Amino acid sequence: MKNSFLFFFLFLSGIVTAQDMVSGTVMNAANDKPIENVHIVNLNQVKGAVTNENGEFQLQATVNDTLYFSYLGFRSIRVRVTNDWLKYGNVKVKMTELGFALEEVTVNTIKLTGYLEIDAKNIPIYDNYRYSISGLNSGYEGGDSSPNAVTKAIRSLSNPADLVYNIFGTRPRQMKKLRQMKKDNNIRDLLRNKFDRETLMALLQVNRAEIDEILNNCNYSQDFMKTANDLQILDAINSCYEEYKVLQKN
Repeated sequence: MKNSFLFFFLFLSGIVTAQDMVSGTVMNAANDKPIENVHIVNLNQVKGAVTNENGEFQLQATVNDTLYFSYLGFRSIRVRVTNDWLKYGNVKVKMTELGFALEEVTVNTIKLTGYLEIDAKNIPIYDNYRYSISGLNSGYEGGDSSPNAVTKAIRSLSNPADLVYNIFGTRPRQMKKLRQMKKDNNIRDLLRNKFDRETLMALLQVNRAEIDEILNNCNYSQDFMKTANDLQILDAINSCYEEYKVLQKN
């Protein structure tokens, strides 16, 4: 009897697990060719997946979850999971290519003499270091890009990351997502290769201006905000919120 009950339990568990997974194929809308390495993120459960060489993927999801598809050179799209998708299995998701206008790039030449000591002095060095305040887990960036770093650091002692709390403090679910994103390798790999903030905005449900304002309030320089990838931005926001919690406890 016990064995029969165990078998029935495992059978039901298998059904539930199967229903929690969706599969599909991502294709180019122009020619129906599969697209490899498309990143798919479940915005509700904060799970990620990547398409294989045949454009196929499988991802944990339930009804009404929203899946976010992104790939360089293609328009990002959101697809809602339906009962039919879970019932009938594999679906085809088509993405549309974007047209890009290349911006003018200015290349500054550096004349090298061949002598290391001389050339080392001629090459520009950007001293944008981030310093931490011992015991307070707070920090600031120095260097030419942050001339007001000391003022910001002093200000952070009395008003640390209030903006982060104002944005996320009333939305604990978003902060839970923030922590989940740091643990999912697929999402981390996706954000590591992104610089457009689109996936980050979709996951955190904030706009680009709010992200910049958070980082500025947490004493990150304009140089960091312009050059950091989305994973570094995610880690910076999370670090800023953790600093706030530590200082509030103290």
